[in-house]
Amino acid sequence: MLPQFDDTSVTVAIVGCGGFIGSHLLDAILERTRWRVFGVDLDFYRVQHRLNHERCEFLCADLADPAVVERLAKFPLVVNLAAICTPSRYMAESCEVIRSNYDHPAALATACARSGAWLVHFSTSEIYGRTAPDSGELVEDSTPVLLGPVTASRWSYATAKLLAERFIAGLSGLKWTVVRPFNFVGPYMDFMPGVDGEGIPRVLANFSTALLRGEPLKLVNGGKAKRCFTSVHDAVDFLFALFAVGADPKRCGGVLSQAFNVGNPANELSIAELAGKMRSIFAKVRGVDVSTLPEPQVVSGEEYYGVGYDDSMRRLPSVVKADSLLGFKARIPLDVALEESLSWFVKHYDTGASS
Repeated sequence: MLPQFDDTSVTVAIVGCGGFIGSHLLDAILERTRWRVFGVDLDFYRVQHRLNHERCEFLCADLADPAVVERLAKFPLVVNLAAICTPSRYMAESCEVIRSNYDHPAALATACARSGAWLVHFSTSEIYGRTAPDSGELVEDSTPVLLGPVTASRWSYATAKLLAERFIAGLSGLKWTVVRPFNFVGPYMDFMPGVDGEGIPRVLANFSTALLRGEPLKLVNGGKAKRCFTSVHDAVDFLFALFAVGADPKRCGGVLSQAFNVGNPANELSIAELAGKMRSIFAKVRGVDVSTLPEPQVVSGEEYYGVGYDDSMRRLPSVVKADSLLGFKARIPLDVALEESLSWFVKHYDTGASS
């Protein structure tokens, strides 16, 4: 379905090329293949070092533009990473979150179905919904989904992502693969409020900001929810396993019309435990005693995020499908992923920590 990695005639379109995952994928494609990249985003500060690369073309544009959608669909492989994906915005901008995560991907999928492009669409582990503390592994093709009530606007993101998946799966003639990330972490993740973004970022950048500013880590509802944190480098390796199978005519059917969990079950811990690990890692990076850092502080979800907050208590992925169809398993341990992420954050933002 796809030519081999050394084929110089291939151009891959990456929507969200300037984002956290997109920037890492761009680097990997340029380093591991001879493909060209057509990158679309609204901001390219994470990929400044690639802007003049001979195999790259960048377009500052929005997926809401129909002309951009049609142009993207002309490429043989389209990776869609674009999304509004920070919890604070799910409550404050639910309609815009739905447009970003359903309307625009649906239009892109429709264009890809017409052109014959392979669409690799990034969804979310949040589509599994309101899971309980004792929930077992989440299996792509069998786990039932329970979302919170309409009054809990926290679920605007998950609802839009799930509807986009259903639209993609039902679209006649579309070659598609869906990726469900389980808490990817690494350098360039999110932003520091007041420096290069506003609002509340996801938990890792949130905790990193608090540590750098000497503030207590806020444990929403006691930090009892559990997550599996996955290195962005493992995420990129998954995509290359996916691309490799897509390039093999005898095996490419194994990646089409499939949704894949991408996560690391070995890296599961509660948010309270994450806070403890990050305090210890920060103390190590800074060369200080952990006892000098502020103790974490418990806050309610509504107090921190606003009315309409709700949560899933555990997200443990089954990774059997990725292993059996692609031969992929995440390999980077939790402490390694967290230390890389936090060390990068400290180095990158140290001068702006008090802003």
